[in-house]
Amino acid sequence: MLEIEVKYPVADFAAINERLSALGAVLEVRRQDVDRYFNAPDRDFAKTDEALRIRCIADTNRVTYKGPKLDKATKTRVEIEAALGDGTENADTFAQLLTHLGYRPVETVRKDRAIYHLDRKGFALEICLDSVHGVGTFVELEIMAAADSLEAAKAVLHDVASELGLRDSERRSYLELLLAKK
Repeated sequence: MLEIEVKYPVADFAAINERLSALGAVLEVRRQDVDRYFNAPDRDFAKTDEALRIRCIADTNRVTYKGPKLDKATKTRVEIEAALGDGTENADTFAQLLTHLGYRPVETVRKDRAIYHLDRKGFALEICLDSVHGVGTFVELEIMAAADSLEAAKAVLHDVASELGLRDSERRSYLELLLAKK
């Protein structure tokens, strides 16, 4: 599956919330994410445009690999995610495993996230309103789809972004933005 995503910086969420309501988007959850990123021992993910992270959402943990971006207009990439055991101890143990294999901790990204759901033209959109600690506020639009649906999914993302009044997308990841500020 491909993660097809566009992200936009915004000053605040007031107008976005009104437009989401008008579109019929449904708020699914508000949560806090803590993402611990690692770099590989055999290559520099910053240069290869890859990412490896442990994501902790409350007591739930996942490990995610993201491949290089596939186009210049969106953040489309292969994403592979697997569940880890719940709890801080399991996340910490997996982080230790990675460091013993030569992976290096890079940075931790913390964000407060409100996730909305919207169905459009046969696609399930996830719309995230993100307040990223030390970085700023953003709206992410995402569709998970097969490669043969890529162009149609991108068109839907751009249409919804336009309906939300979003302009000037940001292709850098939250990790890249955080590292640029340091």
